[in-house]
Amino acid sequence: MSHVSSATQTIGFLLTPNFALMSYASATEPLRAANLLAQSPLYEVVPLSVDGAPVVASCGLAVPCRTLADVPYPLHTLFVVAGGNPSDWHSVAAAYPHVRRLSRQGVRLGGISGGSYLLAQAGLLDHHAFTIHWEYAAALAEAFPERQPKQARYVLDGERITCGGGVAALDMMHALIAERLGAAFATRVVDWYLHTAVAEPEGPQRSASQDRFGTRHPALVAVLEAMESTIENPLSRQAMARLAAVTPRHLDRLFASELATTFLERYRAIRLTHARKLLEQSPLSVSEIAFATGFSSSSHFSRAFRAHFGMQPKSIRKS
Repeated sequence: MSHVSSATQTIGFLLTPNFALMSYASATEPLRAANLLAQSPLYEVVPLSVDGAPVVASCGLAVPCRTLADVPYPLHTLFVVAGGNPSDWHSVAAAYPHVRRLSRQGVRLGGISGGSYLLAQAGLLDHHAFTIHWEYAAALAEAFPERQPKQARYVLDGERITCGGGVAALDMMHALIAERLGAAFATRVVDWYLHTAVAEPEGPQRSASQDRFGTRHPALVAVLEAMESTIENPLSRQAMARLAAVTPRHLDRLFASELATTFLERYRAIRLTHARKLLEQSPLSVSEIAFATGFSSSSHFSRAFRAHFGMQPKSIRKS
């Protein structure tokens, strides 16, 4: 480490209401461990909020913060940490001018979990590769169709650093510490947390399809993956059967025996679950969500939604 500058890097974390404490801890604890192992203040962690008030995490813990606009010294990196529901993030828009100013000053910007959504909203992800927590990918795609997140645990793209959150933030910090202090020192840091299997940046954010779907039959897995990727323009049962190289009748038998449901019921459930996420997380109208999930009209969508969830789409939006 003798060739590395011992100057302290100040790392800011702009927190939003209901942020995930696990994501925050996974990003900040490695910096604390690096200081302890190096016996030197290599990093200073500064929690920030728009108004300097404490920010409450999703678990109810309040984190004391400084005001973003009044940070009295230059930041090396600023991470935006967002979780919960995107409707909770409107108050952070007041921070956008300050974040843009920091970007112009050469501060590296990062997004953790839903933080990438806010960077995109501030116009700070243009021409950059990035990722976001899979839960927010649909809302981001609808709000910013020209910006497609990568399916990755974390992405380092020059002056932009993004990760899906959770323990992926620990993997990302391992990469950033290795970038500055070398791989051997970064490994000592993650060993501190018993994290012996550091994931590659391109690693998946979710469990294997077989585990999520509850079946390992290759034809069913292929069809279910296709269902998730064709929500706006649903494929016919015949087209799905051709994709899986089985007959439509055999496909029906597989859904009945492996999943105790029908092709149409499972497809509709996937589309309606996606619609519910859009109702909770996006500003789209009910009619726009109906068309975005493959329904021919908002009335058809509302009937199907009520039959599946026991309430109208507008009830979800109001709540």
